[in-house]
Amino acid sequence: MSGATYPLPGLDASVEIRLDRWGLAHIRAGTALDAFRAQGFNAARDRLWQLDLWRKRGLGLLAADFGPGYLAQDRAARLFLYRGDMAAEWAAYGPQDTRAIVTAFVAGINAYVALTEARPELRPPEFAVTDTRPALWQPEDVVRIRSHGLIRNVLSEVARARVLARAESRADGLDADDLRKRISPPHEPIVPDGFDAVDWPDDLLDDFRLATATVGFSPDRMAATRAEAWDWSKVDAHGAVTRGPRSVPKEPAEGSNNWAVAPSRTATGRPILASDPHRVYLQPSLRYAVHLTAPGLDVIGAGEPALPGISIGHNGQAAFSLTIAPMDQEDLFVCETDPADPDRYRSGDGWAAITRITERIPVRGGPDETVILGFTRHGPVLREDQGRAFALRTVWSEPGAAAYLGSLAYLGATTPEAFGEALRHWSAPSVNQLYADTAGHIAWFMAGKAPVRPGHDGLLPVPGDGRYDWAGFHDPGALPRSVDPASGWLATANEMNLPPDYPAEDRKVGFEWAEPWRARRIRAVLGGPDRHSLADSQALQGDVVSEPARRLADLVRALPAAGDPDVAAAQAVLASFDGALHHGSAAAALIEVVWVRHLRPALLAALVPDAGTRRLLPPGDTQSLIERLETGLDPAACAALLTDALAAAYRTCRERMGADPAGWSWGRLHHALFAHPLTALRPDSRWDIGPLPVGGAAASVMHAEYRTDTFRLTHGASFRMVVDVGDWDRSVFINVPGQSGDPASPHYADLAPVWGRQDYVPMLYGRAAVDAATETVITLTPSPA
Repeated sequence: MSGATYPLPGLDASVEIRLDRWGLAHIRAGTALDAFRAQGFNAARDRLWQLDLWRKRGLGLLAADFGPGYLAQDRAARLFLYRGDMAAEWAAYGPQDTRAIVTAFVAGINAYVALTEARPELRPPEFAVTDTRPALWQPEDVVRIRSHGLIRNVLSEVARARVLARAESRADGLDADDLRKRISPPHEPIVPDGFDAVDWPDDLLDDFRLATATVGFSPDRMAATRAEAWDWSKVDAHGAVTRGPRSVPKEPAEGSNNWAVAPSRTATGRPILASDPHRVYLQPSLRYAVHLTAPGLDVIGAGEPALPGISIGHNGQAAFSLTIAPMDQEDLFVCETDPADPDRYRSGDGWAAITRITERIPVRGGPDETVILGFTRHGPVLREDQGRAFALRTVWSEPGAAAYLGSLAYLGATTPEAFGEALRHWSAPSVNQLYADTAGHIAWFMAGKAPVRPGHDGLLPVPGDGRYDWAGFHDPGALPRSVDPASGWLATANEMNLPPDYPAEDRKVGFEWAEPWRARRIRAVLGGPDRHSLADSQALQGDVVSEPARRLADLVRALPAAGDPDVAAAQAVLASFDGALHHGSAAAALIEVVWVRHLRPALLAALVPDAGTRRLLPPGDTQSLIERLETGLDPAACAALLTDALAAAYRTCRERMGADPAGWSWGRLHHALFAHPLTALRPDSRWDIGPLPVGGAAASVMHAEYRTDTFRLTHGASFRMVVDVGDWDRSVFINVPGQSGDPASPHYADLAPVWGRQDYVPMLYGRAAVDAATETVITLTPSPA
């Protein structure tokens, strides 16, 4: 067993960090604040480059390290910093002393940063590649940063506005928009008075997209001159900052699954809770698993590396997990500006002032850049154009909306009632929280700030003159919940899960949800007659059945025998396809290529002749599109589309994988590559992990969203967890590609092959089990500051 000892200023007593063989850190401290302080130190030990980049991106400080090519992204990020009352901010997260917890956590990060100055060999190699240094944190940095969170739906609002503006009639516009995004429950969008998006600027959402984009590195961007700085202000179809053409923005593909099964329905006689959040694939992973033990605190699970505590896991008596509940937490307000004074905008019968804030952004290799940020009472101004100021109203501007930090309030909850009460302090992102405890209870709570919209429904931008202002937020108790349902199980998958009797039209919490495929499959499995086991939950998290793929194959099988040899060969490949997108399946490869490369674009072209409207719709709502294929088209037209797509897809597969379909497989195309952000700056790619062949697709429970040009995964479950509630050491997890973000660490990529074969490692909790699995002991000792 290896070990090390480090000083950590501020500790009341020594702290022990036990690293098990899978890289999970078990932190044992004498006080809760010491545990959080050690958590910050340990997060920096494993993820310092990621943490430093997270902070600099969120605060708008990238250009100071990486040069003028990052100025536009810095300015955009600063628009969304929390600028309200800090006392209200700290108080919003619950009864615990959030400020003290965050302060201790940040002090731990700073202690490790200071240690790397004294011992440069501890500094991750990325800093040498970029010739930068990690910076020290302030506690306020953690809570002021908002743009790393997930809220919605301004991208969809603007897309819908553009689709309607191009239509000959409102009915035509709504019909076309249904192909872009299905509204649920059924509802006709409220079109505000004076609505007209015909001449809205193409760069309207550039600042929003820049603020929420990941940080990319390329030689061109790193070498950008001051004169070229503002060229780097666009975001492409894959979310990368570019100086090339911008793409039409679409809502991100993040999702998640979770379920809780009551003792009456499990093989163990104890609850089972499963969680697999679907987010963008990164290197290192977005999530970080940790175990914190101190008097009054004993939690294990995953959280964001830059935040104290965990948001998914258990506390030895209750387990908890979350998925996104796609409530609508933002709106675009179109403000009329005063022709005589562009610093004023229409408010009722008069005018209100646009607040202008001047900030200086440090830039590597040159003087600071002075930028001016505009704010209305609605929020930051994204764009000013032709007598209009487009301002974004978002829960990010409210106290308590730092993403996931609300989890601190429920770490000690041991009853459904206490858990629900803690969620009153949860603001963003909006989530479905599932809960299960050793008493046998299971529960579901929808949580998040839900705006009250007296004059509109959030589906379209609205005038900013006061008629459509928000009127506060719904009481958290007005959001739906369920405790110990008769079914014996609960599950969510971002689908429209408002109960049938919920007053959706009155409360307008949201009308844009994920497509129903994953939820349907989970319900079908959990609702079966068998008692559910831990192995069943693991298998369900890796389930690759795709209802859209099966329905497309059914349509293909209904076609008459083809004369074209390529069509006939494609029909033969799909003859017995059951909808399971196994990575070794030739039929899975063919049906996905049929859909994404050929049939979907051809179907959109057939249904929406206007090219300008059609460019606003991709990737399209699969549910709407398949329904049109099945029942909304003339049978001859449908057959022609299918036949042409089959022939083209067969040729594509032949070109990509060879002449014999026996050698084709979905995994030859569909793959995970965990590319290091700095790969483009280095002469080799030893820091990249993969490619790994992967099954599934966006519609399967094993959500595996991918780029249609390269078939490389973009979004999915990098972290998975299955908890045996009560027999905690039987719980399992996986965090791909590894727990550490340091390329020199043995835990940088060790979990990738485990994840690749749909397997797990133990999430050990008991002291004896943790001790037996420990490979390294790190001791932190009190020392002077």
